Amino acid sequence: MRAVEIAKPGGPEVLTPVTRALPTPRADEILVKVAAAGVNRPDVLQRMGNYAPPPDASDLPGLEIAGTVVACGEGVSQWKSGDRICALTHGGGYAEYCAVPAAQALPVPKGISEIEAASLPETFFTVWNNVYDRGKLAPGESLLVQGGSSGIGVTAIQMAVATGNRVLVTAGSDDKCAACVALGADTAINYRTQDFVAEVKAATGGKGVNVILDMVGGDYVPRELKCLADEGRLVFIAFQRGMKTELDLNEVMRRRLTLTGSTLRPRTVEYKGYIAQNLRARFWPLIEAGKIRPQIFKTFPLAQAADAHRLMESSQHIGKIILTV
Repeated sequence: MRAVEIAKPGGPEVLTPVTRALPTPRADEILVKVAAAGVNRPDVLQRMGNYAPPPDASDLPGLEIAGTVVACGEGVSQWKSGDRICALTHGGGYAEYCAVPAAQALPVPKGISEIEAASLPETFFTVWNNVYDRGKLAPGESLLVQGGSSGIGVTAIQMAVATGNRVLVTAGSDDKCAACVALGADTAINYRTQDFVAEVKAATGGKGVNVILDMVGGDYVPRELKCLADEGRLVFIAFQRGMKTELDLNEVMRRRLTLTGSTLRPRTVEYKGYIAQNLRARFWPLIEAGKIRPQIFKTFPLAQAADAHRLMESSQHIGKIILTV
């Protein structure tokens, strides 16, 4: 099969087209003929040598795919050859074939293409894990998404609006802010020209938001505490401005704030399967009804994965970047 591997840690140019043997599905896995694969920030970090894959994972990048089941490992009963699925992978998505745990697969929603379906797993699993499981976002509460125009951001906006939540976002340009509002965000703040703390306070009547989904970290954290309502939850999924910060513990204690975070890749197949079941029950019908729309910014052929990474690192995109296989 054709694949793209990381020849050595470095820039986008180290992504190298190669020929590999097809993977063999293990027990409880399916082998998928890949039609499209999503490009995500963890792929960039892995390429740079800053996000090593787990010992049991493929060394190939790629954490989400869509395609057709071509073989099933021992014990798989929920899928059969010919089924169109999208899946969260353990790695290996930048290839013509990928073996994935059967529990981490979902049907391609009716009415959307495999390219669109490939944009769903990584962001939907991540938002469910962090906003709903860890952040405990409840109907009627408010959510602030830092980086609202990112792949995670456009997903979080639509999911939270669908569950009855008011959404505020930050983004790096007026065009990106407008795109977030078009997806349902109530308030969009250009962090380059506006003080997001002041804007959040103004938009919430001084109360603050209930949950913040943060992929920035660093010096944002003390400012984010000021954006939280009492009993608010700050959830970290990345730290683009650094992994270290200073905290006013008195504020955390006095206002009963919760700081938490997670990475999804090390979690068990069982937990990821639990997320898949919740997504299929609660959000797949909304996608099929057109109430949540995959947001594809640009596609690249698999062999041009380096160009896809250059676009990702430029942060000029709104939504998802996809490789077609």
